[in-house]
Amino acid sequence: MSGTDTGGLRRRLGVRDAVVIGLGSMIGAGVFTAFGPAAEAAGSGLLLGLALAAVVAYCNATSTARLAARYPQSGGTYVYGRERLGDFWGYLAGWGFVVGKTASCAAMALTVGAYAWPGQAHAVAVAAVVALTTLSCAGVQKAAGVTRAVVAVVLAVLAAVVTALLTSGAAETSRLGIGGDITAGGVLQAAGLLFFAFAGYARIATLGEEVRDPRRTIPRAIPLALGITLAVYTAVAVAVLAVLGPERLAQSAAPLTDAVRAAGVPALAPVVRVGAAVAALGSLLALILGVSRTTLAMARDHHLPRTLAAVHPRSGVPRHAEIAVGTVVAVLAATVDVRDAIGFSSFGVLVYYAIANAAARTLGPDEGRPPLPVPLIGLAGCLVLAFTLPVDSVLVGGSVLLAGAAVYGLRGRTRN
Repeated sequence: MSGTDTGGLRRRLGVRDAVVIGLGSMIGAGVFTAFGPAAEAAGSGLLLGLALAAVVAYCNATSTARLAARYPQSGGTYVYGRERLGDFWGYLAGWGFVVGKTASCAAMALTVGAYAWPGQAHAVAVAAVVALTTLSCAGVQKAAGVTRAVVAVVLAVLAAVVTALLTSGAAETSRLGIGGDITAGGVLQAAGLLFFAFAGYARIATLGEEVRDPRRTIPRAIPLALGITLAVYTAVAVAVLAVLGPERLAQSAAPLTDAVRAAGVPALAPVVRVGAAVAALGSLLALILGVSRTTLAMARDHHLPRTLAAVHPRSGVPRHAEIAVGTVVAVLAATVDVRDAIGFSSFGVLVYYAIANAAARTLGPDEGRPPLPVPLIGLAGCLVLAFTLPVDSVLVGGSVLLAGAAVYGLRGRTRN
């Protein structure tokens, strides 16, 4: 294999780099769009849904951090499930992650196109995928540097928006109260939709083989990134709710844009568009990094073509896996509008984290086992949120996982 080998990746990322990559994954395009669907589900219970999503995310993050410190390898829950629960469970986690997040990559690319140049969204999406795949092939440190710039821009935009909304005459604290319109099912569904705002900490774990001193770095980076993200999402949710209220928010496809207009500062609307496009770019880059590392780990175990396990000797990254992921995403972004067809991604990622919590439950006291309630609450929370998603998402997501299980079974028969 010319110019490549199948050895280990290089450990180049410190705590700051890992936190930034986590923030780039979590503070993405979702902060500009997720609150509308969540408000439609929860009504005035939106903040309750956000709090519930944060609790489940905290449990998942704690379980993931302990496992990542124990198994500092590329692949995340694919590796943890394989090592703690058996090959099938690891494979199922990896399958759900790679298939679901590849579709998410295409959705993020199309989001970039929709905000940057709506009339040429597909062309811009493909250009974004090609550019970011090329960047990720140049080395993980270069990708981390670009992610730092992305996170800085997005945080600056969100800070300006939150300040403008909360200091405007349109903000009313009475709109933050909980009314009689909420239901337990609505709050749970909102939590399921908002959970993915916090799911990006998995990128830190999937890069475990490229982190310096992983047993110290990863357990510090994951809660730091999660805590910062929770603070940002809470501030944005409070500001938007105070201006629009739950009813208007539920009807909004672009909540931050509508909120700045309602607050009497329409000059911020173009700034919000720029922030959303940049945030989507950051999410896309982090997704490419995460999916390619899980692809690498599965290829090492022959669940995917072995050539995808190659690591470039100069850049120290899995270029074959990155190029393969980028190619598939570019084709999807060019030919299909996947933004309305990736419900299975939400279902698959919740199953992915359910397996992570189940794996963390098997850790011994000498292996950094988290307190018993943490993986149990995380496991139960993931399963409840998964099955309170819209019915179409559950059906499609379940079908994708069953297809993966069938492939696994057929491969086992062929091998025997």
